[in-house]
This record gives sequence, C-alpha cells and structure tokens, in this order.
Amino acid sequence: MLYLVGLGLGDAKDITVKGLEAVRRCRRVYLEAYTSVLTVGKEALEEFYGRELILADRETVEQEADSILKEADVCDVAFLVVGDPFGATTHSDLVLRAVKLGIPYTVIHNASIMNAVGCCGLQLYNFGETVSIVFWTDTWKPESFFDKIEKNRQNGMHTLCLLGKQQLSRFLSYRLLGRKIYEPPRYMSVNQAAEQLLAIIQNRRLQGEEPEITENTVCVGLARVGAPDQKIASGTLCQMSTVELGGPLHSLIVTGTMHPLELEMLKLFSVDSSSFENNAFQRTA
Repeated sequence: MLYLVGLGLGDAKDITVKGLEAVRRCRRVYLEAYTSVLTVGKEALEEFYGRELILADRETVEQEADSILKEADVCDVAFLVVGDPFGATTHSDLVLRAVKLGIPYTVIHNASIMNAVGCCGLQLYNFGETVSIVFWTDTWKPESFFDKIEKNRQNGMHTLCLLGKQQLSRFLSYRLLGRKIYEPPRYMSVNQAAEQLLAIIQNRRLQGEEPEITENTVCVGLARVGAPDQKIASGTLCQMSTVELGGPLHSLIVTGTMHPLELEMLKLFSVDSSSFENNAFQRTA
C-alpha cells in the first residue's frame, strides 16, 4: 500500500492520528521536501514519528518516482506532504503511477493553506482562482498572475496568492555527480509580492490602463499559518510592501467584495484602521 499522508501546517504534532498510525507501520517513509516547509526539522519529525525519514527532493519525486513506489505492492510505503497531499499536482502524478503499477493507495488528508487562510476572517466560499506569484528576474517579469487577480476581483472574489520559492541547482555538482544539488531555498515575502504587484500597476498605467487593483486595495498578509508564531496583517497593498511578518512561509490575499463580517474580522489585524474606513467594495447583504 502507498500512503499519502498530510502533515498539516505547524509542527510534528499536526499529523492526524490516522496518519501517524500509517507512518509507524510503513517499511519506508519519504518526506516530500520542496513544495513547503514545517516549522520543525526532519530530526524532530523522526523523533515524534519513531521512524527514519527519507528526504525526497523535486528531482526524486518528478523523475525517480519508481524508486518511491519500489516494493509498495508487497509492503507499506508512506509519502509525507506538508499541508494536504493534493496541494501540488506532482502528487497526483505519483498516484497515477501507483495505479498503473497495480499498487493500492490511501490518502490521509490534513489542513492546508487552501483552507487555513480562513483564519483571517475572509469566507472561503468567496475566494476565486488561487494564483502563484513567482520571483522576477532581470530578464523575466511575467504578469499573468495579475490578470487572474483582476478577474477574481471583477467577479467580487478574493484571491489567495501563493508566494514563490526559488531553489537554484549547482551546475558543477550536476556535471560531477550526475545529480542536481540544490542551494538553500529562497522564499518570497509578502513585501516582495506586494512590490511586484505595485510595479505591475505602474506598468499598466503607463500603457494607458486603469487597473482594477490599486495601491489602496485592501489585502491580507499571512505568515507561518498554523504555527504558534503565526502572523496576520491587513491593510492596503501599499502597506503590505512594508509590513514586517518575519520568516517564511508567507501568503498574500487580495480582497474582492467584502461582507461586513469579513471587514470586521480584518480590522482585528489592521496595520492602520483607516484603511477600511472608505472601502468601496464591501457588501451590504
């Protein structure tokens, strides 16, 4: 059996009882180590689970999935994912590979950023398409995610923006060892995401457009959701470019039309309460 086990968003104890029972009876336990991070390291997980964990980087999961599935038809193998197992499409690919090999699988779900963002008070059924904001480079500055945020806002929907992770491989190591060796990852902050959105707004105005999203659009910055030091800040997009939320992981929400209850909740986390006084997009019913 292949078990895909969600670990939740906080620390080692966020795994479900069902998930922990599965992990403890598996012969091999892999820890997916590139789409997200917990607040504790591999050693803390091993101590709590009572099992040795095998780190599975992007290359292992995407190009060497057969090694994960090896003998999973005759013994139990667990694949651990921070958040929920289906927070990334790569894990659907692992399931499809298992099915083709005749290996049964079980999914053990857990909390993910996709539902935990409700902690800020915005109602989950008022969210539109989720987008990813990637790191810009000097020669590559895509804006397609901005168009999706605008479309959501035009429809009155909030947008959850998942912020980029940049992990470069050392080419020399690849040539010598035949395998990519990754540098420590760099995680995007709410500040950086807001700065890129502000730059796009300026670019659109130079092109004669008036974007649906402006410097004064109400946004929400979230950091380390589910952890004891979780932080939430609400305010204008401009304020999000300077707010201090600490270490990763960060997420940004660009609001759409807001119900009065949503507004009241966001005021609990406001950088400056005046940000909400003249909000023209609140619903009255």
